[in-house]
Amino acid sequence: MSRLLVCPPDYFSVAYEINPWMRLSNRVNPERARAQWSGLMKVLEEDVGAVLVRMKPAPGLPDMVFTANAGTVCGRRAVPSRFRHPERQREEPYFEAWFRKQGYEVQKLDDDLYFEGAGDLLGFPDSVQGAWFGGYRQRSDIRAYVRLGELFSREIIPLELVDSRFYHLDTCFCPLSGGELLYYPTAFDSYAKTVIAERVGEPFRLVVTETEALRFACNAVCVGKHVVLPAGCPRAMTLLETRGYQPHPVPLDEFMKAGGSAKCLTLALE
Repeated sequence: MSRLLVCPPDYFSVAYEINPWMRLSNRVNPERARAQWSGLMKVLEEDVGAVLVRMKPAPGLPDMVFTANAGTVCGRRAVPSRFRHPERQREEPYFEAWFRKQGYEVQKLDDDLYFEGAGDLLGFPDSVQGAWFGGYRQRSDIRAYVRLGELFSREIIPLELVDSRFYHLDTCFCPLSGGELLYYPTAFDSYAKTVIAERVGEPFRLVVTETEALRFACNAVCVGKHVVLPAGCPRAMTLLETRGYQPHPVPLDEFMKAGGSAKCLTLALE
C-alpha cells in the first residue's frame, strides 16, 4: 500500500444521513477539515513514504473525499463501486472515468450487485495470506464477491457486519503487513467471528475496545511497519507497538462526523 489515491475535501460536508454517524445538525467545519486532511497527507508522504495520487473533487459530491469507496484495484484491473444509496451513486461516473484515464482495465459489476470498493474488500499481503475478506449486509452485497473472486482469481471470504455503526469492513477490520489483524469482533456475526479465528491465529488477532472502535481505531492505513490511525486510540497504539509497528496518530474528527477516518480517505493502488 505505498501508492494511494486521495481526493481533497473541497466539497466535504454532511449533506444527508445514510449511516448512524451522519447528522445534519452536526455541521462540518470546512477549514478544520481541510487542515486535518492536509495533516494526514503530510504524515503519509513525509513520515510513511507513501506516494499520493490526487484526483479532482466534484461539486455536489461531499463524500467523494472517501476514495476507499471508489472501487477496488488489483494490478492493472479496476472494479468501480456500485453504491447502495442514491446519494453516493452520483460518484460512480467520476471514479470510473478516473480509472479509465489512468489506463486501468475497468470491469463493471451488474447494476443489481452493490459493492462499495476497498471499504468492504480487504486482504493481507500475498506473502502472508492470499485470501481476501469481503464485508456485507450493511452496504455491499454478498453476491458481488462471487463475481469479484472470478475477476481477480482470488478467494474472497464474506464476513457479515451486524452493527450499523460499523457499516463498512474497514471501520472494524484492519489487516496489517505482518499478518496481524487489528479488529473489533463485536461488529461481526458469530459465523464471521469463527471464520476470522480460523484464518487468523490467536496470537495475530489484536482486539480493539469498543471505546476505541468507536473512535475508528481500525480505520487505519498500514504501509510496511507504519500504521496511520485517528488520534485518541492509545490502547490500539500500544497493541501496535508491541508488534513492532510505528503508529502515527492524526486528528480526523471532522471526517468522523460522516463516518470515516484515515483508511476511508485513501485507496490503495498497489
